Amino acid sequence: MNYFPIFLNLTQKPCLVIGGGGVAARKIKLLAKAHACITVIAEKMNATIDTMVIEPELVLIKKTLVLEDINAYQLVVCATNNKSLNQAVANYCHQAKILVNVVDNPSLCSFIFPAIIDRSPVIAAVSTGGVSPVLARLLRAKIETVVPAHFGQLAQLAETFREKVKQKITIASERRIFWENILQGSVAELVFTGKMTAAKTLLEQQLATTNALDHQGEVYLIGAGPGDPDLLTFKALRLMQQADVVVYDRLVSPEILELVRRDSEQIYVGKKRADHSVPQASINQLLATLAKQGKRVARLKGGDPFIFGRGGEEIETLMAEGVRFQVVPGITAASGCASYAGIPLTHRDYAQSCTFVTGHLKDGSINLNWQQLTAPNQTIVIYMGLVGLEKICAKFIEHGCDKTHPIALIQQGTTSAQHVIVGTLESLPQLLKTQTIKPPTLIIIGQVVTLHSTLGWFKPV
Repeated sequence: MNYFPIFLNLTQKPCLVIGGGGVAARKIKLLAKAHACITVIAEKMNATIDTMVIEPELVLIKKTLVLEDINAYQLVVCATNNKSLNQAVANYCHQAKILVNVVDNPSLCSFIFPAIIDRSPVIAAVSTGGVSPVLARLLRAKIETVVPAHFGQLAQLAETFREKVKQKITIASERRIFWENILQGSVAELVFTGKMTAAKTLLEQQLATTNALDHQGEVYLIGAGPGDPDLLTFKALRLMQQADVVVYDRLVSPEILELVRRDSEQIYVGKKRADHSVPQASINQLLATLAKQGKRVARLKGGDPFIFGRGGEEIETLMAEGVRFQVVPGITAASGCASYAGIPLTHRDYAQSCTFVTGHLKDGSINLNWQQLTAPNQTIVIYMGLVGLEKICAKFIEHGCDKTHPIALIQQGTTSAQHVIVGTLESLPQLLKTQTIKPPTLIIIGQVVTLHSTLGWFKPV
């Protein structure tokens, strides 16, 4: 983070704009929206600035800037094409500890202007750190399309009820849930359609009956996908951002954890082979206990929670203890990693079926139905098979598969660290001995693997 985002209160604060052209005019208009007291100093000013009518009064001074003029101001914007002047202004402001922005020259700035989405009192700002102002504007345009025009009125309505709600609902966690329901429910929809009176009436009614609300906690069993945060579902993201506690495993990528609510408690319960830091039974009970404390718990699991994710075991405990829960499916590793590797799991020329299996059973053995798995015209996807890969390949060959039968190992699929290693049942175990493999991994066996060379589209740098 090269720039720390903050919001400044510039109401009635003295601000200086140096320059009299079109760029300066745009900065004046921005500062005016923040109710700053603006002075402009320039030898010449264009007609736009000369005719501006701004409250509070805009002060125009047509003269050559003297650096000591800057001392009277708390914030300075230098909008000139005079490089030596820009540098001198920046140096002076830095020494005097006055905030300064030199337009289109981030290296001279102590602050930069973001692209602004104005739904006052709700303000959103987007910045690229000065690297690409055009990209910031494009991002702003995207946000503008999803933030209703009446969002500011919704915030104003919430402000008028803030103290009433605080007095009625004294527990902070319950108050947060009340506001989330209000700001995402029928009251918000009434505001967005311009029905402010009806929205206020409904909010009063819901506050009056708030004692009847059920403040029982809930568990969200969320499939976080194979790693790429863009593969999360809308529902997964929404629940992640309202959860009070996030319980996550080893396969949940850091990029996905960045998307959870900032003030949520995060509990790691990751497991890897022969190292279960938190036993599954303890995880099951932890989810139930947290929910019974009135908390909303996001249980993040890599891939899909019901495909080798032990989600069924977790909700068995929740049901037995009477805890509410939701299950949010995720893109399983088989689908996500195969797609990003350019390996279709089914293809009419090569495979008419696909089977998912786990590479080790509960007792640590690899006791699979080899006769079924080695049948022709199918794709086999093996989860958690890295440690037993050599034995798996030997078993396939032993039960009739040709030694040249294609097999691929996908490391950290769908992420920037994705690496696909293709070989045969005979060659792959030897290939892996020469490489450092970082989990998670997925194994795909079948003729469809040969398509990777032509269909492999995802090329992480």
